[in-house]
Amino acid sequence: SLPPHGVGRHGEAVTGEGADVRRIPLWGTAFCEVFFMLFSKKLPVSWLIVGLGNPGDKYDGTRHNAGFWAVDALADQGRFQVTRVKFKALTAQAEVGGQGALVMKPATYMNLSGEAVGEAARFYKLPPDHVLVFSDDVDLPLGRLRIRTGGSAGGHNGLKSIIQHLGTDQFPRIRVGVGAPAHPEHEMIDWVIGHFTSKEKKTVDEAVGRAVDAALCVIEKGVQEAQNRFN
Repeated sequence: SLPPHGVGRHGEAVTGEGADVRRIPLWGTAFCEVFFMLFSKKLPVSWLIVGLGNPGDKYDGTRHNAGFWAVDALADQGRFQVTRVKFKALTAQAEVGGQGALVMKPATYMNLSGEAVGEAARFYKLPPDHVLVFSDDVDLPLGRLRIRTGGSAGGHNGLKSIIQHLGTDQFPRIRVGVGAPAHPEHEMIDWVIGHFTSKEKKTVDEAVGRAVDAALCVIEKGVQEAQNRFN
């Protein structure tokens, strides 16, 4: 088809040049886009990509929801929406790094995140090393990333739940540093469900963008390459 060149006087899309000009109603182009999205063949799911957080407006934008932010950034980059309710989570089946992936934000609270992850991993028969998790990390300075092939939960209840439901701690994860409270007497639960300042948010937004790049690197080139580039 000819490339689009603009919009005509009557609201139609104009393509081509000279005698080859074609005019297509904009509703027609929108219909074609929706038709393609609904009926284009999807790659089989070979990866599960999980962002950890707590559901609901109350927790939107909090430190503990950095994993949700990363999934949202991934979806924005890939131009898909994580809205389908499945496996106790909001999900999307999409192509990520050239592979078929189920991208999810568990709709349970953080402590029960493993229920959604375990169910989806079993359904698609995915090995643990193809379950990639975004999470926040209070032990990392604000904006720093840490990529690991596995290991303990490090006090993170969402990771702890996933370990429990997968039956192993050997799954890759990308941790986004949210920093620790300045005063030791500050309650950690209040800290992680607290909101970033505007200055902190800018730093975390940049870190989340790098986390998305790191996830693509994990899928395309492996965890070790991602560690070398982003840790």
